[in-house]
Amino acid sequence: MTEENLMQKLDWKKGNGLIPVVVQDAESKEMLMLAYANKEALEKTLSTGFAHYWSRSRGKLWMKGETSGHTQKIKRVLADCDYDALLYIVEQKGPVCHTGKDTCFHHQFEC
Repeated sequence: MTEENLMQKLDWKKGNGLIPVVVQDAESKEMLMLAYANKEALEKTLSTGFAHYWSRSRGKLWMKGETSGHTQKIKRVLADCDYDALLYIVEQKGPVCHTGKDTCFHHQFEC
């Protein structure tokens, strides 16, 4: 399926113009973070080869690492079976989390 066809199939309505993006490290396979993309962020990601997201709190487009230098080079972008979520497989430069951790998923529940 072409990139254009995939973009048209994505369900932007379900998330009011946003699609959740799960980010995975290409080498370690570790889940790094969850973010959101709008059409502009996804288009920018695909055209530049670096992860771009929509900041819900700031209400603006941003490139991961634009201030920290901890960029995410895109290796693959996959849509899920319902076309309402994306998976970015990336080459992460530096820590991903604003706390300095290698993953944003570091608070463990006791089970």
